[in-house]
Amino acid sequence: MAAGSVKCTRVWLLLWLCVRLSDTKNTRGSMDDDLLQPYADGHGPTHSHRHVRSCQSITHGNTTHESWPSSNHSGPVAESMLFVSDVPGSSRQVYGHMTVVHDPLRTVSVLEPGGTDGCKMNQRVSVEETAKAAGCLYAQNAGFFNTSSGACLGNVVSNSRMVKDSHGVQNAQFGIRRDGSLVFGYLSQEDVLDQSNPFVQLVSGVIWLLRDGEVYINQSMEAECDKTQETGLLSTFVDVVSARTAVGHDAEGKLILFHIDGQTGQRGMSLWEVAEFLKKYGVINAINLDGGGSSTFVVNGSLASYPSDHCNPDNRWRCGRNVSTILCVHQRRCRPANCSGHGDCVDGHCRCQEGWQGAACDSLVCQTCGPHGFCTPNGCACDAGWRGKNCSQECLPGFYGDGCNQTCSCNNGGSCDPVSGRCTCPPGFRGNTCQQLCSLGFFGPNCTQECHCDNLCPCDPQTGSCNATLREETNSTLHRAGHCLAKQMFTSWRREKEANREQPYLTERTWLIITFILAFLLSLSLLVHIIQACCSSVASHFPERQDYSYVPLADINGAASRTRNKAVVSGTGDFELDDSDSQDEIWSPSHSGRL
Repeated sequence: MAAGSVKCTRVWLLLWLCVRLSDTKNTRGSMDDDLLQPYADGHGPTHSHRHVRSCQSITHGNTTHESWPSSNHSGPVAESMLFVSDVPGSSRQVYGHMTVVHDPLRTVSVLEPGGTDGCKMNQRVSVEETAKAAGCLYAQNAGFFNTSSGACLGNVVSNSRMVKDSHGVQNAQFGIRRDGSLVFGYLSQEDVLDQSNPFVQLVSGVIWLLRDGEVYINQSMEAECDKTQETGLLSTFVDVVSARTAVGHDAEGKLILFHIDGQTGQRGMSLWEVAEFLKKYGVINAINLDGGGSSTFVVNGSLASYPSDHCNPDNRWRCGRNVSTILCVHQRRCRPANCSGHGDCVDGHCRCQEGWQGAACDSLVCQTCGPHGFCTPNGCACDAGWRGKNCSQECLPGFYGDGCNQTCSCNNGGSCDPVSGRCTCPPGFRGNTCQQLCSLGFFGPNCTQECHCDNLCPCDPQTGSCNATLREETNSTLHRAGHCLAKQMFTSWRREKEANREQPYLTERTWLIITFILAFLLSLSLLVHIIQACCSSVASHFPERQDYSYVPLADINGAASRTRNKAVVSGTGDFELDDSDSQDEIWSPSHSGRL
C-alpha cells in the first residue's frame, strides 16, 4: 500500500509539472527590451519627395528609385544558407541566414500580421505564427511598427491589395510590380498609387543600403533624416551593431533575403557593415528593414534564429518578438490565384485558355484590332461595316452591318452604307431604296435640282437636259396626266363661264306667268270682238230698230241746260224740265210735227 501511494504521488507530481510547463510556454512572451528605433517621435521625415529628388546626385537625374527585372527561373523556389562570418575590421563574428529566391513575382509575398486585416486591427503576431498559417517555406520580419499601438508603419501592399498608404513619407521602399519588376528606393505618392503597372507587394524600410552596387547610406541619411529632431538618433541607428534584416537583389534579378542575429550595442552588424557584406556577395540594390529584437528568421513555421529579446516572465530565456509585416517565401502561386478567370494555375504558372495570354492570363491574344474593332477571346470583333482578321477591310459592295452579313436593298445602281445599310441614290433616283425616279421638273442627286426647260417641260432626271427622251412609262404617265389635266381645265373654264354669265331680271317661271296672262287677255279681247260682231249682225236683221238712234247722254244733258237757260230769260219760272222727263230716245225727224 505504501509503495502504491508513493507511485500515485509521483504521477500527480509529474502531471502538475507538465501543466506548469504548459502554462509557462503559453504565457511566455517577448519583453520588447531590445528596441532599435530610427526616430524618436513618429516615423519618417516630414519633407516631401521633391526634397529627396533635389538632394540626390545629378548622376541619377530625377529618378529617386531603381527598377530591375526579376528572374523567373524554374526549379527550386529558393535556397537558404546559414553562415557564420567574421566582421571585417573587428573581432566580432555574426550568425545569420541568406536566402536566394529564384522567382520573386510568384513566390514572395508581403503578409500582414496574423493574416488579412492584421494591420487594420493593429495586431502584432510572431513571425512563426504568421508564416505557419500562410505555409511559408522561409520567412523573416519586414516593416516597422508602432511598439505602443501595434500600428503598421509606412506603405504596405499585400498580394495586390493596398493595405496602408504612408501618404508620401520618404523612407526606403521595396516592392514588386505586376510585371515582375523589383523596385528599391524612394517613391512619390503618384508612384505608389500608379495603376498602369501597380505594385503587387510593397513594404517600407529605413535607409537605402546599396544603390546600383554602391553604398548609399550617407545620401539616404540626408533623404530620410527628420529635420525636426536631432540627427544623432538616425546616425546611432545606422552605426550601432545589432541584429539586422535586409532585402535586396543580385544582377540576375534574384531576390536576396538577409538576416543576422545580434544584440543592440553588443553583437551583430552596423548598417555600414551590412551594406559592405551584401555588396561583397553581388547585391545591386538593397534596403534595411526592421532590426534589433524584431529581427527573426523562420523555416517551415519554426524559429531558426536567436532572438535578442528576453522572455517574460522568465528573462533567462530569449523569445521571438511579436512584429508587424513579414516577407514570406512560398511555393509558386499564380497571381492572381485564379489566373484572372481565364486559365488554370499549374506549378505557379497560369495556363491560359484559348484567346488569352500573359503571366496572369489577363491579355487577349489579339492586340491589333485597329480603330474598327476590339479583342475578344475568339479574336477581333469588328464594328459594323468592317471585316477581316484585324478589322481593317470594309464590307464588300452589296453587304453591310455586323459581320457584313446583311444584304443591301438598293435599286438602280444605288450604293449601300457599309455600317447602316442606308442607300445613296445615283442622280435621277430617290427613295429609301432608290426605287423612284425624280419627280417631273427635278433632276440630279437626291432630286434637289429644278429643271429650267421652256414651257416648263420636264427634263432628263439624271442630267437635267431638256432634249431628252423620256421613258415609256413616263410618257404614259404624262399622257394620262395631260388628259386628266385638260379635262379638269375645260370643266373649270365652263364653270367659270357659267358663273360669269349675266343673270336675267325675270325668272323663267315669271316669264311663263306673264305669257299666260297676255295670252289670256288676248283671248278675252278676241272673244269681245267676236261678240260685238255677232251683235252687229243681229241688228241688221231687225229693220224697225232703224227709227231710233242713239244719242250720247252728254249731248242730251247739254240740250236740257240750254232750254232751262231760255226759260229763265223769258220769265217763265213755273216751267221746269225734270230729269225724269228726259228720254233715252227721240223721235226721228220724220215724226217731229207731232210736237
